[in-house]
Amino acid sequence: MRQYNNLTIIGTSHIAKESITKVKKEISEIKPDIVALELDPIRFNVLMYGKTSKNKLSDIKAIGIKGFIFNLIGAYVEKKLGEIVNVKPGSEMKAAIISAKLIKSDIALIDQDIRITLKNLSKSFTWKERFRFMAEILKGVFTKKKINIDLTKVPDKKLIKKLTDKVKRDYPSLYNVLIADRNKVMAENLYKLMQTNKSIIAVVGAGHEDEIVELIKKM
Repeated sequence: MRQYNNLTIIGTSHIAKESITKVKKEISEIKPDIVALELDPIRFNVLMYGKTSKNKLSDIKAIGIKGFIFNLIGAYVEKKLGEIVNVKPGSEMKAAIISAKLIKSDIALIDQDIRITLKNLSKSFTWKERFRFMAEILKGVFTKKKINIDLTKVPDKKLIKKLTDKVKRDYPSLYNVLIADRNKVMAENLYKLMQTNKSIIAVVGAGHEDEIVELIKKM
């Protein structure tokens, strides 16, 4: 968790029970004027009301085939990991929304439109990165390397940095589109909210909070 002026940022894991408990506790104790979320309107509606469109050819045309496939793979993996710990992906965001409504806080959606993110991903994902990505998936299928990670808790900062550095090194386009670009958007949106001088709690994925704070400090 990071604090800067009237902003408190909580880093979460989207399938960790620890994140749900943390979000509820901090919102109920701090009682912020605004709860900001790493969501855009599309994902907010899917999370809260199940409003999702069926996969159509027009979806592929809008976001590109690479972005479309990557989104399907990501959603599938997150769903399967969530089933292991019996937590639906995004449960901590839902808990934040419900907690905000209970104390009558405003809700702000600070993330970039998912369609823009996926479209940018389709444009920038290189052949080299695609081959490396498929090779790592196949390697994972045919090897039984055990990784000791407690999925019920938020990974520590050392592990997050290690994973982030690997993505930045091996998949620079993924890093730029999925992390760096979105951090800029979220930092800009939070900076605007901070100018109201209202107290803010922002709930974002673990690993985003440090860079977001550093970006805000430069504004």
